[in-house]
This record gives sequence, C-alpha cells and structure tokens, in this order.
Amino acid sequence: MAVSLTEGHAAGAAAGSVPRVLHLSAADNVAVALDTVAQGTQVGGVVAAARIPRGHKFALVLIPAGAPVLKLGQIIGFAAADIAPGDHVHEHNVVLHDFSRDYAYAVDAKDDDLLPEAERATFEGFRRSNGRTGTRNYLGILTSVNCSASVAKFAAQALERSGILDQYPGIDGIVPITHGTGCGMASKGEGFDVLSRTLWGYATHPNFAAVVMVGLGCEMFQIARFKSDYGVNETDTFRTLTIQDEGGTRKTVEHITGALREMLPSAGAIRRQTRPASELVLALQCGGSDGYSALTANPALGVASDLLVRNGGTSILSETPEIYGAEHLLTRRAANRDVGEKLVARIKWWEEYTSRNAGEMNNNPSPGNKAGGLTTILEKSLGAAAKGGASTLRAVYEYAEPVTARGFVYMDTPGYDPVAATGQVAGGANLICFTTGRGSAFGCKPTPSLKLATNSDIYRRMEEDMDINCGDVLDGVSLEQKGQEIFDAVLRTASGAPTKSEALGYGDAEFVPWQIGAVM
Repeated sequence: MAVSLTEGHAAGAAAGSVPRVLHLSAADNVAVALDTVAQGTQVGGVVAAARIPRGHKFALVLIPAGAPVLKLGQIIGFAAADIAPGDHVHEHNVVLHDFSRDYAYAVDAKDDDLLPEAERATFEGFRRSNGRTGTRNYLGILTSVNCSASVAKFAAQALERSGILDQYPGIDGIVPITHGTGCGMASKGEGFDVLSRTLWGYATHPNFAAVVMVGLGCEMFQIARFKSDYGVNETDTFRTLTIQDEGGTRKTVEHITGALREMLPSAGAIRRQTRPASELVLALQCGGSDGYSALTANPALGVASDLLVRNGGTSILSETPEIYGAEHLLTRRAANRDVGEKLVARIKWWEEYTSRNAGEMNNNPSPGNKAGGLTTILEKSLGAAAKGGASTLRAVYEYAEPVTARGFVYMDTPGYDPVAATGQVAGGANLICFTTGRGSAFGCKPTPSLKLATNSDIYRRMEEDMDINCGDVLDGVSLEQKGQEIFDAVLRTASGAPTKSEALGYGDAEFVPWQIGAVM
C-alpha cells in the first residue's frame, strides 16, 4: 500500500516556526508530528497536552476506552483508557488485541501494466550459463557447518594477501560464507530443510562466478547428502572438500586456495553485458523503522518496486512478523485465492510459532522502533507493507525457496534483518533496497544493498552509510519522483556502481540462516 502525502493535510510552516503535522486519512483519529511539538502548542486543530516527539502521534478527537486507534485508515491498536484530543498517543495508552480482518482474496487483483519490451530499462550484468544474471562477480567459499568457518576465512585471507586478485580486476572479491549452525540439529524437519535450501541458494547464486564448499566432515549437515539431494556434481565452478578428508587445517586451506586459483582465469574473463531489467530480483527490506517509514522511504520504495514490475522484473517483500495485521491489504491484491490463502497460512504458522516459544507477535517492535514513534506491530506493519507498492501479488514462497515467478512476490522470513535478507538472497535476489529510520548499518555479500534513509536527520548523521535520502519527501519531493530516483539507483548499482555499505566493506558477517528447532 503506497501512501501519498498529498492524501493527508499538512498544517503549519517549516520546522523552526509552527511545527508541521500530518493527518494521513480522513478516517484517522490521530495525526503524526513531523517536528517536535511542545506542550501547549496548537496544531492540527487541538492543543498538545504533552510534548509530542517528532514521528510520534497525537489524538485529534476523543478516543474512548476500547475504541480503535486509526492511522492510514487502518486499526493500529485500541485505546487503553479515554484518550483526549491533544494527548500523546503511544504505548502508555494503546493496547493490542486480535480483531477480525476481511481478507477479500484477490478482489483487487489486476494485470500488471507491463511496458513493451522495446521500452524496458536495461543494466550491465554478468550473464551466467544457466541464463540468470548477476550484478556482482564474486568467488565464494561456502561452509556447511560452523566448524569450517575459520578455515574458510583463512583461505580467503591467504588469497587476498597473495595479491593474485590484482591480476583479475573483473573479480569483485572472495567471500567466505560462514554461519553458526550445520550441526547440533535434527537431520530432518523444518530446520534442516531451511538450511539446505539456503546453502543451495547461495551455492547457485548468479552473483557468484564459482564456489568452493568446505565442511569439517563429521557434522550433521553432510556435503555428500547435500550433493545427492540436489543432484550436484563437481564442476569447474563448484568444488567440495572437508577438513578431515584433506588432513587438517593447513592442507585444507592450501586445497581451497588451489581450487580458487584454478577458477580465477575463467571467472575473471567474464564481462558485463547489457541485460534487461527483467533479470533483476530486488529484495525489499527495512530495519530500524520509525514513524517516518510509512510516510517516506517505504512508499517511495513501493513506487520503485512497481516500476521494476512494469519493466518485467521481480521484487520480494518479506518479514512476516512485520506485515502481521496488514496482511489483509496484501491478500486483496493476490493473483488468486490460492496465493492469498498461502500468505494467511504463513501468518497462522507464525502465531503458533511465537506461542510455543512463549512470545507474541507484538513483541516485534524494538525499543528503537518505539522511540521512533511506532507503537504496535500493526502500525509497523502498515509501513512495512508499503514497500510492496500496488502491484498484484503473484506468488508466496517459504524461506529460501527459489523465486521463479516474475512480478511482485512474497517470501516468508523472520523480521530480523540479516536472517530475512539471507533468505531473500538464497531465493535469488541479486540486489537489495533497505529502508531505515533509526540508522541500520547493514551490508550484504554477494548481493549489494542500497540504504534508504526515511528522514533527513539520520541521512545527515550517517551519510557514509546511507545511499539515498527519502526525508525530502516531507519537503515536497513527490513519492513518484523519489521512487524513480530509487529505481535509477537500482539500475546503476546493478551495473556495478558500489553502494555505501560495499565501500565500507560490509557483507562478510551478514550471512545468517534462519535457525528453526532445538539446538542439540
């Protein structure tokens, strides 16, 4: 759901004089303070009963105890007691309980407005032998278990120290993909299946020119079984070995570096070529959300997502705990009832999953989210869902499943950013757009990540980390303009322009597979 600021009513002048506030929908009984409102200030037709921090909400009318609190025309919680006009509306006077939602499957489904092929955008990417296209050209060292993590890092460091990469400027680097699991787990079930899909997705990712997979040898996640399950053979671009079979750490490092040296000439000879934007698979992410997320960066990213879909590409919305309470806005856009019901089934799974772990869905908003003005998971979800634009929902995938459909799709992931992004990349995402209001410092390998600041303050304070400032939407830049700016940046990044996180060296520690089930 994309929200245009023109749908609301901004009262006041520039910051520093009368504080600006925003009434987003005629149905809303709260407004958002774009600037801090001092106690006693008259704004939005009411007098502030307390200081209202920027990004936070205040009541426009009396909200009786038990009545719904409405923002963007949607329920974000219920009044814990009478809330008077001008009162600060936040977790001290808002509670959450379940309520019925009309899923109205597929009632808003429509054909996506695809551009004629001759008018579609292009980028410069790496075409692989299987027809997929990469936006980067890495060599990877993939680990089957935490016990082989250090060896993978040793091998990558040895090659980097050798200087051999200087001979191959077409290689973006050597990436050790390490993690904390692979053993101490059941040999079947959800957890094992998720890890298998994740590792397979990275082993075959188009941003890798070649991969060496290394294990310890005795772990639960056996490389031999992995190869058998997926029909994998040793090739010039995929090798496997274990520390125990090779005879220890030093010999394993030598064999990994030897295999990579053999792979370097062919990998380094690959050149970028013009590819259609339909080959882009864009992961939509948010982290460190705030009260501006639903107003600026998220709906602007939704516009960019729609532009990509019009050009024949794919965008992936995820983070199921962060669309909870807004899923009915997505089921209405489902291509058919089956797609909508699959999304609702994942919501039900999460309700059961959190319950059996003594949690609840409203545990999701973090202290930072709340400090930024987000009160409940329902409010946070409205902003998160806005990243998905207005295109028809074509498919729903489980974590790390290969994304094969074109257009706007959904992947079930946790809300925790590194875990969510790992699943999206395993599914085939070759680029990430990541919105943040509190200032998440995140980067990813092998998939570049563009960071979109929701407000100008965080952009100025963390300009070395932020790629695009979306805060100027509050100063008059339209969501359409900002969405086009994001889409243009996506094409430049896909063609090789480095992101801020790449320049800082992020990505070696952000591979975090979803760990489900008992650690044994």
